[in-house]
Amino acid sequence: MLSAELPLLRRHLAGKLHAWAASSGSLTPLLPEDAPDAAAEDVLPAGAGQLWARRSAADPWEYDILLAPGSRDEWIYKRNNTIRLPMAEAVWEQDGIRYLQPQIQLLYKAKGLRTKDQADFAATLPHLDGRRRDWLQDALERTIPDHPWIDSLSGGRSSSGA
Repeated sequence: MLSAELPLLRRHLAGKLHAWAASSGSLTPLLPEDAPDAAAEDVLPAGAGQLWARRSAADPWEYDILLAPGSRDEWIYKRNNTIRLPMAEAVWEQDGIRYLQPQIQLLYKAKGLRTKDQADFAATLPHLDGRRRDWLQDALERTIPDHPWIDSLSGGRSSSGA
């Protein structure tokens, strides 16, 4: 969700779930009574980009909520704010639920390059049209210029148009 919508989220969670800000390998409680309408940058620890939520300190974690920069009109890549897209191009919707486009998901996964990330790339690549491949290739060249996926993106365009 957008970082700018943190006050809305905090009001929604109040009385239901405890929120903790994750930053630098530690968790800090985000108490509901501490400036509930304050902007994310005013209440979260430096570098916090996600919240974890659970019913109480004795309960297991239920939600991991990523906080993204940007606005309702523009998606911004959190690792390089020069990589942007109109929000209408960055997401797609099904049954009222918004999802990031697959090329953006792959950009996030590219940093880790875990076995499961490589499997997701291999499964998704045949379904990316030329525009999405070009976008991902450009984003990788700008953020991880020696990434192995760049060679796969530059060759053999899909003709599916998806």
